[in-house]
Amino acid sequence: MHMSEATTVNFQVVTLTSPVFSILFQLLTIIHVFFSALVSATSECSNLPRCYYLPNPSPYQVWSRSFASDNGDKFEAVVPFMGESVTDGTLANFLKKPGDRVEADEPIAQIETDKVTIDVASPEAGVIEKLIASEGDTVTPGTKVAIISKSAQPAETHVAPSEEATSKESSPPKVEDKPKVEEKAPKVDPPKMQAPKPTAPSKTSPSEPQLPPKERERRVPMPRLRKRIANRLKDSQNTFAMLSTFNEVDMTNLMKLRSDYKDEFVTKHGVKLGLMSCFVKAAVSALQNQPIVNAVIDGDDIIYRDYVDISVAVGTSKGLVVPVIRDADTMNFADIEKGINNLAKKATEGALSIDDMAGGTFTISNGGVYGSLLSTPIINPPQSSILGMHSIVQRPVVVNGDILARPMMYLALTYDHRLIDGREAVFFLRRIKDVVEDPRRLLLDI
Repeated sequence: MHMSEATTVNFQVVTLTSPVFSILFQLLTIIHVFFSALVSATSECSNLPRCYYLPNPSPYQVWSRSFASDNGDKFEAVVPFMGESVTDGTLANFLKKPGDRVEADEPIAQIETDKVTIDVASPEAGVIEKLIASEGDTVTPGTKVAIISKSAQPAETHVAPSEEATSKESSPPKVEDKPKVEEKAPKVDPPKMQAPKPTAPSKTSPSEPQLPPKERERRVPMPRLRKRIANRLKDSQNTFAMLSTFNEVDMTNLMKLRSDYKDEFVTKHGVKLGLMSCFVKAAVSALQNQPIVNAVIDGDDIIYRDYVDISVAVGTSKGLVVPVIRDADTMNFADIEKGINNLAKKATEGALSIDDMAGGTFTISNGGVYGSLLSTPIINPPQSSILGMHSIVQRPVVVNGDILARPMMYLALTYDHRLIDGREAVFFLRRIKDVVEDPRRLLLDI
């Protein structure tokens, strides 16, 4: 009986402790496999020439900083990152020349891209030792443009004028000798050469028009911005089925509203009340009433955009740019005026960025500031319509049976007829007309 009890007790101990040993054995097995794999991976990596544990650094990090020499005296100015959609640009011009003193972050060159002009800034304060690139070169982000030395002195600027002065003094005597020789030669040759000359024009004049000589023509390379504008406009004509509809607007009430509240508006908001803000608000109201005008075709689909980003065409000396007012449907008159003034200032100074002109669901072009009476604007891809404003002219209009002189403006809406029917286009333009002629509709939403 004692033996059987002991056997029973031992059996119970084994059955209770066997799961514990099983778990411990599994843990030891996992740890052994892990360390074995780690040791083998380490040994394999040691046989390789190089073993990288960290990802390669982004090339944009290199472009954001200047390159310094070993002694830290010279730095290389490079082309900065120009935007995700911009891969290269043209070195338009240098703002500094070798020997000029520059400060840190001072622009030394300008890069012209398809959309904007970007400055190349000096990484450190110093003197420009030499220019590596040339004007007209196609450059990419990271391209070296100039070398700046911190220890050099701006002494070369005084040598260049003296050399130019000596060259100018030496050149006149050579120029004076040439006309003397040329004057003697024509005395003998002209009588012989003048005889055949009159016969040539007499033969060509009746059959071919006389063109101006080539010496009166100039051939210059087209800027990248102008190329971009030309390509986009031509692509727009080839892609869209463009059709324009017109209407006229009586500006009496809007101009009176502006005249009555312009002083109070400036006092409260710090910006002048213009006509463009009212047209932007009118366009927002019309786009909300006719969502198809705010849509766009993408392949076999139609994309309806439930937001309103208004592009405003601004003419600059370098070409037409179209910055965007974001979320115009959430702005009031003051916000719109501030946004327009800010974008116009940046466009004039050439400080617009890629983000300022990206996107946009509808464009407003005001040719009236240049005196245009009527036009048919071209759609700005990838949008589907564009509104053209024109000059305000006093014209006779019949009002309640009387002929009165009223300030009138012609409006033109060009739209993609593949997507927008004439009915929606006319309703859209009529909504803008109603809101502009009676701005109280915006308050009452009618």
